[in-house]
Amino acid sequence: MPPADAEPGMSGGTTVAAPALPSQPPGERAMSVLWSFAKCLGALLPVYLAGYYGFSISVVLFALMIYMGWKHSRLEKVTRLKFSMYLQENERAFTAEKAFRTKRDLPPWVNFPDVEKVEWLNKILQQAWPFIGQYLEKLLLETIAPAIRASSIHLQTLSFTKVNIGDKALKVVGVKAHTEHDKRQVMLDLYLSYAGDVEINVEIKKYFCKAGVKGVQLHGKLCVILEPLIGDVPLVGAITMFFIRRPKLDINWTGLTNLLDIPGLNAISDTMIMDAIASHLVLPNRLTIPLVADLHVAQLRSPLPRGVVRIHLLEAEDLTAKDTVIKGLIDGKSDPYAVLRVGTQIFTSHHVDSNLNPQWREMYEVIVHEVPGQELEVEVFDKDPDQDDFLGRVKVDLDIVKKARVVDDWFNLRDVPSGSVHLRLEWLSLLSSADRLSEVIQKNQNLSTKTADPPSAAILAIYLDQAHALPMRKGNKDPSPMAQISIQDATKESKTCYGTNSPVWEDAFTFFIQDPSKQDIDIQVKDDDRALSLGSLSIPLTRLLATPELTMDQWFQLENSGSASRIYVKVVLRVLWLNDDATPTTPSPRPSAPGPGMGQGGITSELNPMGPGGLAKPQSTRPQQTTPDPEFATEGVLRINLVEAQNLIAKDNFMGGMVKGKSDPYVKIRVAGITFRSHTIKENLNPVWNELYEVILTQLPGQEIQFELFDKDIDQDDFLGRFKLNLREIISAQFFDTWYTLNDVKSGRVHLVLEWLPRVADLPRLEQILQYQSQQSYHNKVVPSSAVLFVYVERAHGLPLKKSGKEPKVGAEIILKGVSHKTKICERSTSPRWDEAFHFLVRDPRDETLTVKLSHCWGQALGSITLPLREVLFEPGLVLDRWLNLDGALPESQILLRATLKVLDTQLAVCRKAPGDAGSDGGVEEAIPRWVPSHLDLRHKSGFMADSPNSAGQVKLTVGYSIEESRLFITIHSCRALAACSKDGADPYVSFILLPDKKATTKRRTATKKRDLNPEFNERFDFDFSLEESTQRRLDLSVKNSVSFMSRERELIGKLQLDLDQIDLKTGVPQWYDLVAETN
Repeated sequence: MPPADAEPGMSGGTTVAAPALPSQPPGERAMSVLWSFAKCLGALLPVYLAGYYGFSISVVLFALMIYMGWKHSRLEKVTRLKFSMYLQENERAFTAEKAFRTKRDLPPWVNFPDVEKVEWLNKILQQAWPFIGQYLEKLLLETIAPAIRASSIHLQTLSFTKVNIGDKALKVVGVKAHTEHDKRQVMLDLYLSYAGDVEINVEIKKYFCKAGVKGVQLHGKLCVILEPLIGDVPLVGAITMFFIRRPKLDINWTGLTNLLDIPGLNAISDTMIMDAIASHLVLPNRLTIPLVADLHVAQLRSPLPRGVVRIHLLEAEDLTAKDTVIKGLIDGKSDPYAVLRVGTQIFTSHHVDSNLNPQWREMYEVIVHEVPGQELEVEVFDKDPDQDDFLGRVKVDLDIVKKARVVDDWFNLRDVPSGSVHLRLEWLSLLSSADRLSEVIQKNQNLSTKTADPPSAAILAIYLDQAHALPMRKGNKDPSPMAQISIQDATKESKTCYGTNSPVWEDAFTFFIQDPSKQDIDIQVKDDDRALSLGSLSIPLTRLLATPELTMDQWFQLENSGSASRIYVKVVLRVLWLNDDATPTTPSPRPSAPGPGMGQGGITSELNPMGPGGLAKPQSTRPQQTTPDPEFATEGVLRINLVEAQNLIAKDNFMGGMVKGKSDPYVKIRVAGITFRSHTIKENLNPVWNELYEVILTQLPGQEIQFELFDKDIDQDDFLGRFKLNLREIISAQFFDTWYTLNDVKSGRVHLVLEWLPRVADLPRLEQILQYQSQQSYHNKVVPSSAVLFVYVERAHGLPLKKSGKEPKVGAEIILKGVSHKTKICERSTSPRWDEAFHFLVRDPRDETLTVKLSHCWGQALGSITLPLREVLFEPGLVLDRWLNLDGALPESQILLRATLKVLDTQLAVCRKAPGDAGSDGGVEEAIPRWVPSHLDLRHKSGFMADSPNSAGQVKLTVGYSIEESRLFITIHSCRALAACSKDGADPYVSFILLPDKKATTKRRTATKKRDLNPEFNERFDFDFSLEESTQRRLDLSVKNSVSFMSRERELIGKLQLDLDQIDLKTGVPQWYDLVAETN
């Protein structure tokens, strides 16, 4: 069938019943049966041969698949071609029987009085068609074929073996004349339809290649402009032709190109040809044929545009779910993105993952050459790895935007069950004066979008006419000049004029300009190899601002060229101005149900009272509470205490390393894109930092914390080692107090205390945490945070207008004790919606205040609120969620937000002794720690000696249970003060078993550390036990000395037995345990 948006007069219809076939003689029927048998035998022969020669059956299946695809595509094309031929042959009967039944199928000369039927022109074309065919045949054989053969050595044997354009002539199904735009021109819209039986065959004898075309269909609207009208023969100065929209093209290939008929490949060939046609005949490209001399062809080929449309692609609603599960039984989501087209100008938005209500907030600028006529087409697709799924389209006539200046509305998506898209379209007029340029630039600076390109303040048209007396090439040969025109990062090239030093290009170029006072035009004239420079020219745009009509039309002297070398250029600047009177209403809310549609194809012909999108604007009820994302307030806080380091490498050596020096160490900590750096400690291989760092993290899998040590030097800092920690292990254990060995160096270790802070809504616990923190002191002057504040800013209502009476573009700034975050800037509205979340670390909620400031593009204040966090402490669950009145605004101005406070429950915080406990003085409450942190234990120092005579040292363990992983884990961190087994110390390792275990399936051991009485292992062992089963186990651990079979050294250093039901497995805190020596 014809395409959905076929041109007038090309709608489909029904075919006339074919006459009954005559009966066949017996001889012909016998031959038909034999021929059918032969075809079946030919089809089975490849299968037999494949089995005989041992080929895989997949080869046969693949060949069969290709053949069936080709056959199916071939039949479809033949059917379409026959239908089009039938339509032309029976046009009168078809019109009488079918065309008048429905209004949408009426030809243009019936539907619209200004579209005329020109049967007289079609009769002329039909009569002249054979002679047109003779001319085209002569053109192909005598002009085009020699040019193709000369273009490549591979095509030297190319020849056209058959050229026949057929008997079906091109038809003009309607003509519309426009004479109201300009008195010196006549514009014609020709609705063309061609379904021809053309046959062209090509042969390349060198490669034994034959190919061709048999049948072409072309449907489209061709615009013909006759201008300028002159008072002399031939009355018209030139003829300009172009397609406003890409025509519909269908080509039936023959010969070797039948391979391109395979589904998935046939569109490639058609698209390539359509791109070639579009590069010459689809706006902004035009074909201009001058009829008289001394015409500015470049200006006719590329006149100044009618205007510029700024497109704001805001959001979409209720899109179709394409990523379904279990063959559509379970609805999924889509990953939508949008493709916007105006003529040959195409833009693609970013895709939003798994969202049926995406928000793009992107801006594009397009040049509009002809209105009415050009239209904006928006197509929405679902991003997929293979082929993207179609989610709907909408078309908007840009003439509507020109009349309304600003269109801000929802548009229903066509050809899909549901979906709508929110667009804001602004018509920018072209001003020939720079009086308002500074105002335009100031407005653009306040416009914020997600697109990388800032809004343009002006448009620049450059007409490159000709050059004169360019320098010659070596050997006094004529050059082949071309020109490169650059403005900032945009560069465009002219065509190449071969074998001349006075080229005539007659090319035109258009550029968008952000700030003319800061940009220059750079023109480079080069030879066709781009290596030899023939001259250059630089024109500051500030020079153009001082000229009348912002236009320069003159010869320019080329720099770095010959003394007589010059170039003729016309430069026109136009300021882009949005009319102040264009003040649209507030954008309509998201549609709850599809409203009445627009005209056919989604193009409105005039503004209707329901809005250009055809959607009603019901007043939505205000919600009383926020609706944040489920991931809101799920982040956690990691606290890193960098304590000290030992045995670092000395990098500051003297006399070529003969005299050992020290190092000036510092630490870099990287986590989640954030880098912390400690202060530098001078000349110390055992530095003590005692610094604290805090960072808010999202619990994503695979995150790591990287620690790197460096020696501070004057030139380049020296590397002292590194190590990495897995965040998931820290979250699972929640607390680590451990020495970590440095990697990639000979020696060195770092002492860290890491804590993943649980978040609770316990107000009494806050007092204990604040008391503990007041007793802490760190060298980097950091005060530990007692809570984390999550703020969700959803929307505002009833905001005041700007001083000019326009609706503001509102942004919100959230401030807490010097830390500031900003939302996006919403489009013009007094009821903006942001839906953005932020978080802050809070030192003391009793003394800190949250401030929210609303403003127009961070300028004019629109109101603010001041919220003491003490008020949140009195809210249920420490959550404040409601509308708040704005200060410095209207009485009805409010903002809807949620403030959630979570207390950071550190395990090192103090608890209160119960009244009546021994040792309490007269009922005075005494603060005691939950436990003594291991890094504060005096026995941790190297001079530690065991008090018990049977003590053989200590072992540091973490025994815990991971609820998420449903497994028991035991981490062997280190040992200290082990008993020596010989004069060289010992080679210790740790082995253990979980009793009862008759088959020793839980027996594990660590690696052996050579000659070390304070070894570090840091090895973790996991067991797939339930929590109940874990509490029934008993840990039997031994620290042993690795000895040979014949050695007399003692093997057992110490033992430890531990009932797991005596440990809080859910906490999983590292602890030191005494080892018991072996007794005789």
